[in-house]
Amino acid sequence: MKSLTKYDTDLFYRLYRLTQKRDCRAIVWLSKTGDGYLYLVIGALLWAFEPQHGEIFLYTALMAYALELPIYVLLKKTFKRPRPCDFLTNFSAHITPSDKFSLPSGHTAAAWLMASIVAHFYPSFSVLVYSWAALIGLSRVLLGVHYPSDVVAGALLGVAIAFLSTTILV
Repeated sequence: MKSLTKYDTDLFYRLYRLTQKRDCRAIVWLSKTGDGYLYLVIGALLWAFEPQHGEIFLYTALMAYALELPIYVLLKKTFKRPRPCDFLTNFSAHITPSDKFSLPSGHTAAAWLMASIVAHFYPSFSVLVYSWAALIGLSRVLLGVHYPSDVVAGALLGVAIAFLSTTILV
């Protein structure tokens, strides 16, 4: 019987192979939309120009990220799971990861956190923002810096923190 790690690694290779010997600039660009700058811009614009929910949206997002970041760092330091590009032999990622460990995916956690908060306050954007968050997670696997389970863990972390934050502040 195959272990979960074996399935995870097999799925990683299947997805990563789709990008081998290809121009990955679009995937890199998509991944960079999850770096965090966009979240600040969205929050500031809503705070400045959207009187109904803009202010509470910004406060909720700020609290959520203040909760998410230390939990994310704690999980990374607890699990210490090597990234695929550092662990697998004869393998090279398309980008240089921002830190040493892979579990959970921070880009995915942040994207799902933002998507969940946007969907809470602006439900008509739900399909768009959840699709974007899913693509952020997929991009991290395609670029070779995360296993699929890292992305799932990141998504769960982001959704959980967003739920907690909206429950507390709204």
